[in-house]
Amino acid sequence: MTSQQISLFRFHIQNRRFDCGTIRVLETLLVSSDVKSLLEIRSVLQELMRSESLRIIREISVNSVREKLLVVEFLVRVFALIDDVESCLALRYEALIMREKEAIKDAELDVSNVEWMQFALQALDNGFHNIARKTFDKALLCMKRSQDSVALEADGCLDDAHVFEKIRRLKDVATVLASSQSVQAQTAEYLKTKTVQSSMHHSLVNISTQKSGSTQFFDGIKRRNIRKLQEHQRLEQISCHDFATDM
Repeated sequence: MTSQQISLFRFHIQNRRFDCGTIRVLETLLVSSDVKSLLEIRSVLQELMRSESLRIIREISVNSVREKLLVVEFLVRVFALIDDVESCLALRYEALIMREKEAIKDAELDVSNVEWMQFALQALDNGFHNIARKTFDKALLCMKRSQDSVALEADGCLDDAHVFEKIRRLKDVATVLASSQSVQAQTAEYLKTKTVQSSMHHSLVNISTQKSGSTQFFDGIKRRNIRKLQEHQRLEQISCHDFATDM
């Protein structure tokens, strides 16, 4: 039954049915009480969607910005459901950058300070500190331009000065965390294990003639993964030292 549902979902995606029907098929597929099976299904779907999303993004490169945004919104929803955080955030960031550029001609696409703030918090929570710093900056600039009052759900209605200061402090946190990450060691091991992200990045760049938002986002992925590798190596060295001491 599961293989049939996966085949049905693949059929919908390959026939470019970016609608609620496809989402319902996916949601049904992900309903499972067996954790191991659910993880395996997600792994299969992540591989499928990363591959298909490359083709989809290439196909829509000639479309209007609004058409691209609709497709990207669908892909973001799918990646969120299958728990592919990196792809989900990368595409969301790309969509925000596209909207920001297009807003010069179409004011309805303007990105609000709340949207920048929400994305920056998610990027910060997931370890993409440099991207978080940049998007907190965009939230601050947006507040300066609009002078709109902002209500943060956690704190209720706050005046502009209070919100501005809160965002500034969060930006400072992201800046400190980003500066603490070593990006000097571009290891061969990292390059071997991150071909999927690299391929997606090159395809996403086709959406814009300028340096795309995804370029910056995948730089963040690179830094985070190098940091994880270095931390793992440090822990291994500590373990080896402790073992030698016990001997």
